[in-house]
Amino acid sequence: MLETVIKRDRDMGTPARESVETVTLTIDGQAITVPAGTSLMRAAAEAGVNIPKLCATDSLEPFGSCRLCLVQIEGRRGYPASCTTPAEDGMVVYTETPKLHELRRGVMELYISDHPLDCLTCPANGDCELQDMAGVVGLRNVRYGYDGANHLKSPLDESNPYFTYDASKCIVCNRCVRACEETQGTFALTISGKGFESRVSPGQDQPFLDSECVSCGACVQACPTSTLQEKTVIMMGQAEHSVVTTCAYCGVGCGFKAEMKGQEVVRMVPWKDGQANRGHSCVKGRFAWGYTTHKERVLKPMIRKRITDSWKEVSWDEAINYAASEFRRIQGQYGRDAVGGITSSRCTNEETWLVQKLVRAAFGTNNVDTCARVCHSPTGYGLKQTLGESAGTQTFDSVMHTDVVIVMGANPSSGHPVFASRLKRRLRQGARLIVIDPRRIELVSSPHIKADFHLQVRPGTNTALLSSLAHVIATERLIDEAFVAERCEAKSFKEWRDFVSLPENSPEAMEEITGVPAQAVRGAARLYATGGNGSIYYGLGVTEHSQGSTTVMAIANLAMATGNVGREGVGVNPLRGQNNVQGSCDMGSFPHELPGYRHISDDTVRSQFERDWGVTLQPEPGLRIPNMFEAALAGSFKGLYCQGEDIVQSDPNTQHVAASLAAMECIVVQDLFLNETAKYAHVFLPGSSFLEKDGTFTNAERRISRVRKVMEPKNGKSDWEVTVALSNALGYPMDYRHPSEIMDEIARLTPTFAGVSYDKLDRMGSLQWPCNDDAPDGTPIMHIDEFVRGKGRFMITKYVPTDERSTRRFPLLLTTGRILSQYNVGAQTRRTPNVVWHGEDLLELHPQDAEDRGVRDGDWVGVQSRAGETVLRATLTDRVQPGVVYTTFHFPESGANVVTTDSSDWATNCPEYKVTAVQVTRVSQPSEWQRQWSRFADIQQKLLRERARESEAALTGK
Repeated sequence: MLETVIKRDRDMGTPARESVETVTLTIDGQAITVPAGTSLMRAAAEAGVNIPKLCATDSLEPFGSCRLCLVQIEGRRGYPASCTTPAEDGMVVYTETPKLHELRRGVMELYISDHPLDCLTCPANGDCELQDMAGVVGLRNVRYGYDGANHLKSPLDESNPYFTYDASKCIVCNRCVRACEETQGTFALTISGKGFESRVSPGQDQPFLDSECVSCGACVQACPTSTLQEKTVIMMGQAEHSVVTTCAYCGVGCGFKAEMKGQEVVRMVPWKDGQANRGHSCVKGRFAWGYTTHKERVLKPMIRKRITDSWKEVSWDEAINYAASEFRRIQGQYGRDAVGGITSSRCTNEETWLVQKLVRAAFGTNNVDTCARVCHSPTGYGLKQTLGESAGTQTFDSVMHTDVVIVMGANPSSGHPVFASRLKRRLRQGARLIVIDPRRIELVSSPHIKADFHLQVRPGTNTALLSSLAHVIATERLIDEAFVAERCEAKSFKEWRDFVSLPENSPEAMEEITGVPAQAVRGAARLYATGGNGSIYYGLGVTEHSQGSTTVMAIANLAMATGNVGREGVGVNPLRGQNNVQGSCDMGSFPHELPGYRHISDDTVRSQFERDWGVTLQPEPGLRIPNMFEAALAGSFKGLYCQGEDIVQSDPNTQHVAASLAAMECIVVQDLFLNETAKYAHVFLPGSSFLEKDGTFTNAERRISRVRKVMEPKNGKSDWEVTVALSNALGYPMDYRHPSEIMDEIARLTPTFAGVSYDKLDRMGSLQWPCNDDAPDGTPIMHIDEFVRGKGRFMITKYVPTDERSTRRFPLLLTTGRILSQYNVGAQTRRTPNVVWHGEDLLELHPQDAEDRGVRDGDWVGVQSRAGETVLRATLTDRVQPGVVYTTFHFPESGANVVTTDSSDWATNCPEYKVTAVQVTRVSQPSEWQRQWSRFADIQQKLLRERARESEAALTGK
């Protein structure tokens, strides 16, 4: 385990420089050779010499304001700052002389003369760079008193729920401002005032909460004093040990150091060596971990016969045995295929592996599916068909080598904020940007960033737009003919080129369908094809459509046609939503695929699992999630094991899902909270949070990272142990002592994971699959010399209009998405102070559509589709185009998925969340569904409270 006593990661002072040229210099008598452009400060650090510093840190460009890092250079006058002075060949540098001592002490004395000397009671005591540097320079007294002007009585800003700003301790080093600009890219902080009056200011001297600050924590991490300090540190004091683990929110997969006091988390600090996040974080990963100890967590197993009964707290053994007996009863009465399971994209690879193994080996059926069905299953299908592998092609670092970026159907600033920060850094360096989205997302125009093209496509017409882009590239001879001839199938390419060259696929012909001006399409196509390294990043706005798989194939076609695959700075990159969506797919969670994306009907593959598992597996695919619902309503599907997913809130057509669950006889839910699905459950098995388990997550760049237990499970068991116990109770023995043994099994049976082990992950930090004998250290960039399938395959991507089109009855198109502060169904983030920023789901409505309906900002509006109706609060904005409305789905009472329909992708059944024909009207009361939901929720909470009272009575004997 990577567990350490708390100590600050070594800071080299300035960022590393990459250069083929080197320079050799002498520092304090020691010769050192470094890349050209390296600062004297970093060169000294490479030689083991730590020059005192305050404004410098190796995550930010040098600034040279603190004047503490002065050095002496032989043959030169003065004492330059080492952070801003580049090393030169033949330089002779001294870092320690009597004069330098005198200068540094004088500088430090000035800092301390306007700084509180309450070190013993300061929350940063022991973790304060100002305190450290005072000791390093040997400061023993301060000649200047506090009689003159000072900042010691500057007010505190406590507005942010996670950190405090104490201006009295600010030394105006500018590190927080630079971190906001360089690392995060929000530009929310500045230095207000001049000279002695200079102080850090959020926005226009606003409180932090009212400013543009996104609470990523970069400023807190950069601060060398306690000016910006986590409130948990103020309350709990300094941590005494740390454990490196991986964030359980989005698909970026950030590495964190959980800083601990015994079994309590003091704070989460972005891990400097995290290969996905490079020491950065967002508000969720950095601060929103309090749900793990929330009072609403259910920590005891519970059972009940009917969903109208009170819950009964039972032991783990009783709950497991009851669930197993019910599953056996159902299979005995209705047949083997009357039960199934749903794996979780929030759980570890190892836990997901066990659930699909339990379904196949213990239940004896292939009725297993995952939430990836409703988000990125078209990615798996589309990329498999074209490139040969169901995953993205690049590392996140690759974006720093791109020249032209297409962001399509994704809002990285909200959904993948740490990646967005890196992307914005590259855009500020000069990369060009094309945004394809019905909504004006933050990347279209934000500080120091402006998209070259915003193709504001009409929802449901992605395939048509990509065909028109391809038309320009093909007809204007912008295809990389050499790449295509060497790397792709000639026949499929010719058929594709002939297809996209048809006049009906031209931008002019498609303009009426897509709503995007033809000239903008032509300009964007030329830029992507000729602008250098071209990369495409896409999200659920691509996949969650009736033509989601078609659109993914169209994206792959564009990349192959322009030669933008197989090297740094290019590629096809799906931005996965949840932390382990990629892993849940890799582990064989689909009913037709065994782990590693191998079809269940393949006798050779199936026999490998049969020998290892000691069972006979069914050769026919099982039921997908939508098929399970239909079978439940038809009376043939009666039992479900659902681990870590809330399908009632997250799946489309909520009323249909609820009716399906109500028709089942045994639903077993394993989760942290009594979520919307658990309200229909008969057995509740308490889940464990990411802080309470060992395992691995696989992020959107195929990066496998360790999840390490930082505290014992508050429910008594990790999730993998629960699945093992259930399997044993069902009569199929599982015998694992640690998740590392599960990974050994994964590696044994999955070719792309063959070289993965916990020992190697601990040694290397992370690995990107494929990791096997051909790539023992993993594969950062896919398809370098050839595609996984051999030759790249172009696919015909004919536009087929969705059935969800605006009509006289439903004239508007609803599309959905996420917001920065909330995550997925909100089960975690709603139980943290993140609700300060976003406490309800809102309906974005264009002012013109609002005026037509007599709707004002803040009004309640009814949103009705052919599936159902809900009521939301309206917010008027021109982020959406006329005819389009937008909402999020983080709050169950909002019922966003009451409105979404059963329309889905033709190949994978991925729901068409992004296009729902609706009408919006001003209303004054909740919808009928919301009234029913409220009544049902109240009943279920009452039944949960009765369980608590009965448990307390049993303990007291009353």
